[in-house]
Amino acid sequence: MTTHSDTVVAAPGIDADVLVASLFRQQGPSLVRMARLFTDDRNAAEDIVQEAFIRLHRSADRIRDVDRAAPYLRSIVLNLARDHNRRGLVSLRHRGAIARPEGEAPFEDDAIAAADSRAIVSALRSLPARQRDCLVLRFYLELSEREIAETMGISPNSVKTHCRRGLQALAPLLEEQ
Repeated sequence: MTTHSDTVVAAPGIDADVLVASLFRQQGPSLVRMARLFTDDRNAAEDIVQEAFIRLHRSADRIRDVDRAAPYLRSIVLNLARDHNRRGLVSLRHRGAIARPEGEAPFEDDAIAAADSRAIVSALRSLPARQRDCLVLRFYLELSEREIAETMGISPNSVKTHCRRGLQALAPLLEEQ
């Protein structure tokens, strides 16, 4: 298996370790940011992404098209984040916050704090799941309609519809705040 820019290319007989390592380098930070939008808990987001990579590794032998591994991984993260919120878990492993030295914040924390106001995140969380998922995948991960459709297992036209409806629903919510 070799990597070319953002594309994972597999040789016959997928090596699960190489696939997971490659996808981790390419997708890991953005998946944590995405999961954090759904959970509002960095530790839980990291746990969710770690669990998603574990599940991908376990099922790597069933992956026939390596180009579908990233959408599959994103769908695992989405489902785990939904499960986390549904159950009201503090963390998949119930671990406490990890203290950082004063003044040191990870880049992702700074980027999220700067780019995402509380009003936007709150408004996103109030949307129906499909609308929220489509908007987060589109605007936070900057995926194409085709990539979102693959990730969510829906048609590109459904993605367009959910994005349009989600944006329409966000407008009045954000105007109120």
